Amino acid sequence: MVTIDHICVTYGEKVALSITKPIVLQEGDRIGIIGANGAGKSTLVKAILGVTPYKGRIITNLKQEEIAVHLQENNYVDNMPIRYIMEGILNTSIKKNKRLQELIAFFGMEDCLKKRYSALSGGQKQRMTIILVLLQDAKLTFFDEVTSGLDFETRQQLVLKLQEWYREKDTTICMVSHYYEELEQLVNKILILDQGQVVDYGTKEELFQKYCKHAIVILDNTAKNQEITKNYERIAAPSHLLALSCENEEKERQIINHLLAQNVNFKRSDRDIEIMSINALQGGIQHAE
Repeated sequence: MVTIDHICVTYGEKVALSITKPIVLQEGDRIGIIGANGAGKSTLVKAILGVTPYKGRIITNLKQEEIAVHLQENNYVDNMPIRYIMEGILNTSIKKNKRLQELIAFFGMEDCLKKRYSALSGGQKQRMTIILVLLQDAKLTFFDEVTSGLDFETRQQLVLKLQEWYREKDTTICMVSHYYEELEQLVNKILILDQGQVVDYGTKEELFQKYCKHAIVILDNTAKNQEITKNYERIAAPSHLLALSCENEEKERQIINHLLAQNVNFKRSDRDIEIMSINALQGGIQHAE
């Protein structure tokens, strides 16, 4: 569908993005794009969309109208009812557009149609923009920080809606987000960027096994827990946590039995994207293949 091949984006003398090995976006992929601020996430999206100049090649058989994007910031007329905003942008009538009616109902926005945009909550504003994006029924859709600025409950509701909407569809999705729990629910591949460089790209399972092995056991970073786990292999984790790497099921059982005997609370994971990405970044771009 899309092959990103040896591209470079510069702003003046600064290299904002450099991809030296091909990255392929296949039909039906759900790709999470992660990295710190300035890593090149939004630059990559804009390059694929053709709105940011770059050197190199992006090969695709998609037409421009087959690509949709949800940007971080979307501005509309504050004092206009959203019914008219939707109809004006989409050049259609809600009454005559069954597909639009279905989307409005799916996202529970029927009671908001008469409200002015300024009267909507943050979650409702995001849902409105998502409706505009989804109505395009594009083959490739980008979501750039789609839940940014929303409270936890609203984010979860929105993620569940997106998960349900795309469940039986072969749309390719690229989602830029710094909320790892959302990516765990929505994506099957991860692209890690750091300072404009590709750290790694692959399925969640491949990358987890590469950087964390079979599974990890996570517990609070306390002096007591440090002492209890001193004989086990630790990998990088957020400062308030300890992460123990289990290379196989036998090692996992050994660690868990030890922690149970010591009456220590813990969590087991074989998909933690945050800890996986921290360990990928610890090794820098030398891990990229």
